[in-house]
Amino acid sequence: MIKNGNRIEELQIAYIGGGSRGWAWGLMSDLALSPELSGTVKLYDIDKEAARRNEIIGNRLTLLPESQGEWRYEAVDTLEEALRGADFVIISIVPGTFDEMASDVHTPEKYGIYQSVGDTVGPGGMIRALRVIPIYVQIAEAIKSFCPEAWVINYTNPMTLCTRTLYEVFPEVKAFGCCHEVFEVQKLLADMLADLKGITGIRRDEIKTNVLGINHFTWIDRAEYDGKDLLPLYKEFAQKYYKEGFTKQKKEHWMNQYFDSAHRVKFDLFLRYGIIAAAGDRHLAEFCGKAYLGSPEDIAYWKFNLTPISWRKENRIRLMEQSERMVNGDEPLKLKGSGEEGVLQIKALLGLGDLVTNVNIPNIGQMSGFPLDSVVETNAVLSQNRITPVAAGRLPAEVESLVLRHVANQETTLQAGLHQDTNLAFRAFSADPLVSIGVRDARDLMQEMLLNTKEYLPGWELG
Repeated sequence: MIKNGNRIEELQIAYIGGGSRGWAWGLMSDLALSPELSGTVKLYDIDKEAARRNEIIGNRLTLLPESQGEWRYEAVDTLEEALRGADFVIISIVPGTFDEMASDVHTPEKYGIYQSVGDTVGPGGMIRALRVIPIYVQIAEAIKSFCPEAWVINYTNPMTLCTRTLYEVFPEVKAFGCCHEVFEVQKLLADMLADLKGITGIRRDEIKTNVLGINHFTWIDRAEYDGKDLLPLYKEFAQKYYKEGFTKQKKEHWMNQYFDSAHRVKFDLFLRYGIIAAAGDRHLAEFCGKAYLGSPEDIAYWKFNLTPISWRKENRIRLMEQSERMVNGDEPLKLKGSGEEGVLQIKALLGLGDLVTNVNIPNIGQMSGFPLDSVVETNAVLSQNRITPVAAGRLPAEVESLVLRHVANQETTLQAGLHQDTNLAFRAFSADPLVSIGVRDARDLMQEMLLNTKEYLPGWELG
């Protein structure tokens, strides 16, 4: 890496999960649109062919006339090749296949347990975590060996446990987790201002928020626009749309979309606790037990959707076909900003301007009332080679108790994954609010789910 005025040249980025057909393409576009940066991106993926296709796509994007960044993409065969000499490491992987995720999401349905996402909490989120922990142990050890000074940006879910594992294995790692859920709530607040005050054209980053909590169960206790407190207006907004919900989609259209919601879960939580829940309804619902996920009828009442794994499998086929067309030149390549902040974060850490944003890092006191070293999501200032967390304060007692239950459960899950301990795993599994079934049924369910994913659980004795 060489700094040349306001430009950083010969930057080395390792992309673990470099065969990605979502995050990787967005990163490539963002890098191509950044004239301040140039260098090499090494793509590592257990699906080597997918990484090699992204090598072709990335190098072609760089050659587009509108591209401003000079980048070379190189698919590599080993983790060591990707990491050696890296200045930044980006991790975006799927632990296991969609067959394992189908078990995570749909096996609990036999016991009346419904999950809208299944990648963070609930029985599915926990089993996914047990798959991903040994992978992240390996990644942390490799980072320690080959690029211990690199900054590590994690996008993989479960975000909290992935980031926590990196620090557990390599305490000196410079890692943080990134999530765009808060961005979507900032956009909702901008929509609120348009709806209630007629103020249009507001960018989401003009909405200033104080973020506190854990990933996908984040909260906002202060929100401002142009110096004005938005919480009283949000109360009016929540009351106005509590029953019918708020959506910019056509009423006959939005329910067909697996990722849409009418924000009724957010509105209900605000009207109960007086604080803005800062994630999508699909995620928030899973942290609240069966309050919103008791039955398909409940889910329809609250106007959000379950995302079946059949859709994810179908979408994967569509993306593979798109990748094929892009590689063969049958689909024109276009540069379009992803809306994510990964490249902005890289620039800030390289000293090209400070950035204040929400990140997932260990608690060193920025979250009062939470255990030290637990991974929390708050705002932080990113500056040259430094992340300084912003003191977020403390959640209201009732909300804090909801969140702390998951913090304790995630720590138990981590130790279960590190030590291949089924007893610890069951403590976490049965303590999850969604697992509101008898002990015998819970044991049977966990055993079935573990067996369905045993290929990704090295060292476990599963019978």
